Amino acid sequence: MRRPGDNGGPPLDDSGRPWGEGKVGNYFEWKKAKREAFDEVPYEIAMMRARRAEKIGLTYAEYTLELMERGRFLQAEDVERIAEIIAKRGVRY
Repeated sequence: MRRPGDNGGPPLDDSGRPWGEGKVGNYFEWKKAKREAFDEVPYEIAMMRARRAEKIGLTYAEYTLELMERGRFLQAEDVERIAEIIAKRGVRY
């Protein structure tokens, strides 16, 4: 049974199998999507994102995830949203 906020992705905890205790489900689709979003980015774009992320106090992953989820590049003026992202560091659901 899914809990509120569960997007159907693979579990974040280590259960022994990469897809968790249940069935494989859509594990491989999620793995492919993550690889395309984070690992198969051209070098120049990855470096641009890394520089922009560092400039506003985020990690590359946080910056890229925000771009993927909301479709916009964060700017230094986005103080509230940046603070929200930083506040969530280390929080596990």
